[in-house]
Amino acid sequence: MTTQLYVAIGYVLFAPIIGGLMAGIDRIITARMQGRKGPPLLQPFYDVFKLFQKQNILVNRLQLPFVVCHVIFAIFTGFLFFQGSDVLLIIFVLTLAGVFLVLAAYSTGSPFSAVGAERELLLMMGYEPMLIIALVGMYEVAGSFDMYKIMNAPVPVVLYLPGIYLGIVYILAIKLRKSPFDLSTSHHAHQELVKGITSDMGGATLALTEISHWYETVFLYGFLFIFFGANPIVGAVGVIVTFLLEIAIDNAVARVKWEFMLSSAWLVALIMGAGNLIPLFLINRG
Repeated sequence: MTTQLYVAIGYVLFAPIIGGLMAGIDRIITARMQGRKGPPLLQPFYDVFKLFQKQNILVNRLQLPFVVCHVIFAIFTGFLFFQGSDVLLIIFVLTLAGVFLVLAAYSTGSPFSAVGAERELLLMMGYEPMLIIALVGMYEVAGSFDMYKIMNAPVPVVLYLPGIYLGIVYILAIKLRKSPFDLSTSHHAHQELVKGITSDMGGATLALTEISHWYETVFLYGFLFIFFGANPIVGAVGVIVTFLLEIAIDNAVARVKWEFMLSSAWLVALIMGAGNLIPLFLINRG
């Protein structure tokens, strides 16, 4: 077995633990910013364990298979990433995981879940262009879509793609469903009367969606890490700063309308993404 395969297996085994701890840290920092004591660090795990103990009442026979497929493809996304596969394929698998979650919500027939599903599709329309631009930029710098070749490029790609990196930080709030872009659902109970895309999920089904979110969180911050090259210290600092920045924005900015989310995400992709690619193309082909 290669080292890359060991890393990928480590992701499958330990990403839920790391993601759950990150969720716990998020809750504690959020509580401190709001002047509250907040829950214990392990509260996300307590919540998930409690959900698994509840009776799992399904709306129909399609809901659970769609949720399971969502979890499988979310895990597979990170496995491919840490195994060093083609990042273009990785983003396509990530999108497929999101599609299955939307299908799970649509399958219930509930108006609340349907609205959440429609908003989730809008979120996907918002962040996908920036992700594709980031992949093109990485290819231009490293000459490959291979994850480890991008990370081990002679110069960290962030030095060539500073605008694209900032664009990814912007759309990260959309993908993580953090305010001001928590349109389809929110991870903070005080912000929701109805849970949007997960309104009709409960018990083990809801627990699986939360575990899937932990997997995606670890993958997304791992994706940010490769911008900083093979230097683990610089990469870790960049990820930690971004993590804290996302929490600060989540607690300081009110939710916006979907029109602003979509237009701002596309504007960021155009200005910071395409604006970074054009001079890069000119340099490489000059």
